[in-house]
Amino acid sequence: MDYNTILFDVADGVGTITLNRRDKLNSFTIRMMDEMLDVIDRIDADDDVRSVIVTGAGRAFCAGADLSEGAKSFAIDGDADTLDYATDAARDGGGRVTLRLFGCLKPLIAAINGPAVGVGATMTLPMDVRIASETARIGFVFARRGIVPEAASSWFLPRVVGISQALEWCYGGGVFDAAEALSGGLVRSVHAPDELLPAARALARKFADGTAPVSVALIRQMMWRGLGMSHPMEAHRVDSRGIVSRGRSADVAEGVTSFLAKRPAVFPDQVSRDMPDFFPWWKEPVYG
Repeated sequence: MDYNTILFDVADGVGTITLNRRDKLNSFTIRMMDEMLDVIDRIDADDDVRSVIVTGAGRAFCAGADLSEGAKSFAIDGDADTLDYATDAARDGGGRVTLRLFGCLKPLIAAINGPAVGVGATMTLPMDVRIASETARIGFVFARRGIVPEAASSWFLPRVVGISQALEWCYGGGVFDAAEALSGGLVRSVHAPDELLPAARALARKFADGTAPVSVALIRQMMWRGLGMSHPMEAHRVDSRGIVSRGRSADVAEGVTSFLAKRPAVFPDQVSRDMPDFFPWWKEPVYG
């Protein structure tokens, strides 16, 4: 797919997605949704990508949904009295993106360089770490637009910041600064504008250097999907499968040998071909 609303590049194992509608403050469109879905598929299939940064071009991260159609911006074609909520057309586009980000096999870092409002804020929630520029302004503004939180944020936001903070931000629907995002637990750190991307790249390299790609991919899914488990026994079953399968892998042999030899590890297994046979475990009807 040719990208018109995002940029994507890979350097030194780090992929960078840049939302790129700078004249529209990188507002979210159906085209951007399609391109984001495509690029995450590419990232998962590319073993040269070890971690990913998502940021915005120009002075904004993403100013929310493109509202150029005015009052019809959130409307779905069809008769409202007969709308079938189960149809694919009724799905929220932001949710399609966040669910795909949730399923990504590589660590994701949001470098929030400016305004991140509505879907511009909620799309960052399934990313593993969020860092912000001092110029960032963030808002879960749905109640002020007559709609509700989207992009599966009613699931993600309380898990990221806690239910009380999530409700306070969503009830009020206001826009807050980076300092409040930091104190509320939404972002890890706040940086001067010209230090934001260097900080994101340093964090991305930390995730990639000296770590086994397959282990990182499994850890990401184990942690995120563990948030929905009803009992620690479910986690124990998944952990045990991971220990048994990884314990037989070439990566473990290399990890132990390199540790004893006091040299950097060179892990041979790749995400594209060496994920263990119990993955993806959540698609089974029951955990065995």
